[in-house]
Amino acid sequence: MPASKAPADCTNMAELREQIDALDTALIDLLAQRVGYIDRAVDLKKVEGLPARTVDRVAEVKARVRALADARDLDPDLAEALWHTLIEWSIAREAVHLG
Repeated sequence: MPASKAPADCTNMAELREQIDALDTALIDLLAQRVGYIDRAVDLKKVEGLPARTVDRVAEVKARVRALADARDLDPDLAEALWHTLIEWSIAREAVHLG
């Protein structure tokens, strides 16, 4: 479940940590859901004859993430670094299954 209080509404560290833990749970749930799509991509890439790494798509995703982060006052460098790791992990996972 996402955080239910705004950061400014937390009156002590216990409340703040509870909200952070809720966000961490939501992020893990979303990442697990994303992996399901990565696994489906393997099947579709086999059918369409696509490689695990599509350079244009990687650049597109990173640019999109940077723009989204910037629009939400999140450091775009942080977002890109996190997605870089996520993308590279995903490509490695696909490559194992694509051969």
